[in-house]
Amino acid sequence: MAQKPIDTPLSAPPNSAEQAKLLGTSYRSTFIAAMFLVCLFNFGDRSVFLVLGQTLKREFQLSDLQWGLLSGPAFGALYAIAGIPLGRLAEHTSRVRIIAACTGIWSLMTVSCGLATGFFTLMLARFGVGIGEAGFTAPVNSLVGDKFPKQRRASTVSLIMLGTPAGLLTGSLVGGWAAAEWGWQAAFFAMGIPGLFVALLVFLLLREPDRGLVDGTAKPTSPPPNFGAFLKEMWRKKALFFVIIGGGMVGLASTSVSNFMPIFLQRVHEMDVRQASQFYGPISAGSLAIALVVGSFGADWLASRGDARWPAWIAAIGLALAPIIYWFALTTPSIAIATTLLIFAGAMMMMFYGPTSGMIQNMLEPRMRATGAAMFTMLNTFCGSVLAPPLVGLGSDLLAARAFRGDFGEQCPKGLAPEGATPDIVQACAAASATGVQQALMIAVCATFLACISFLLATLTLRQSQYEAKPTPQTSA
Repeated sequence: MAQKPIDTPLSAPPNSAEQAKLLGTSYRSTFIAAMFLVCLFNFGDRSVFLVLGQTLKREFQLSDLQWGLLSGPAFGALYAIAGIPLGRLAEHTSRVRIIAACTGIWSLMTVSCGLATGFFTLMLARFGVGIGEAGFTAPVNSLVGDKFPKQRRASTVSLIMLGTPAGLLTGSLVGGWAAAEWGWQAAFFAMGIPGLFVALLVFLLLREPDRGLVDGTAKPTSPPPNFGAFLKEMWRKKALFFVIIGGGMVGLASTSVSNFMPIFLQRVHEMDVRQASQFYGPISAGSLAIALVVGSFGADWLASRGDARWPAWIAAIGLALAPIIYWFALTTPSIAIATTLLIFAGAMMMMFYGPTSGMIQNMLEPRMRATGAAMFTMLNTFCGSVLAPPLVGLGSDLLAARAFRGDFGEQCPKGLAPEGATPDIVQACAAASATGVQQALMIAVCATFLACISFLLATLTLRQSQYEAKPTPQTSA
């Protein structure tokens, strides 16, 4: 017996028997599982780099500002720049092939990070990782919009994005273990090489659906709307504008926390790289898993009960609470209390992600969805990876210098006591560096207050901004 598609509108006649299979339970499950794996290595590759932060700082004698540049703009600048062109490409060509190719590129460049010999070669490798990873979010969100009805899009995105906490946990634990056993280079190899096989898996298993397949729209014969048309639509729908702006601003806080958390744990709680990775992984994975499940499934469930504003309200509530919880988490001397609070604070901050992805898809027509996701990702990455890490790194250096009694730059070059320094100087440098990163993060998380306001503004017109599909006309026999 043929498999019956689930959650497919009765007005959605499949364009072919092959396309009909793409709406079946089996294929949808395969799609989610494959995208979960891609997402896992997407964030696993990032996580292994962050866990090695203090190790790479010592290896290449990097300041906090230089580390901020490597963990931020070196990755985020090209990620942000490439995001829109790749999003536009996804409106015109196979999104499955884009995801497969980009997964292969970023995995290869992660391996290249393990071959770096200094600051500049590591930066070049990070450029490559950024270009590759820019080709994931927009195409996958667009594919979700074509395969799943609007009442399931936020929750479907959340299932895929559960690869984020899984990747952060895998990258941190595997990276910390490999670095401790065989050196930091092995950590990059351990995460980069398997990603090449995942890219091949995507290419072989997945098929490209027609645009608007699940909405029941006719197969388009005209070119997709251009980028100017998308910008006009974003400006016309103020809710869409504020959702994308708010989602972008969260990056200022979220990337600051993720990029500097391993360093915070090593400095403030005096951990080595393996210990920091063992805490960083569960903290990041736990907070993201809670946020994606509660935020996304909660948003879909509440919105399905009649009010489309619930996704924005959920995002705003979490973003308002997150900084307050972070302030307690970053200042408590107890690692047990800090771990619990960091998980809770991270969950509140990241509650916005699934609802934001779902709202963008639900407000745009099928051939604008990849561009909408790309715009959100570009702004989030620009704020988070281009602006936040160097600002937090610079702030950490300045605040450390302020906390140090003496000439911090001379007595603690790059934030570290020089060889042969007295125990008092070693301790003073370590204490000042810990204070610097702690206070810099306490300032950075306040960016979520601004994002909260943006999501609240979106609620004013969100119900009127929903996209309504025009079903394919039925022909009588």
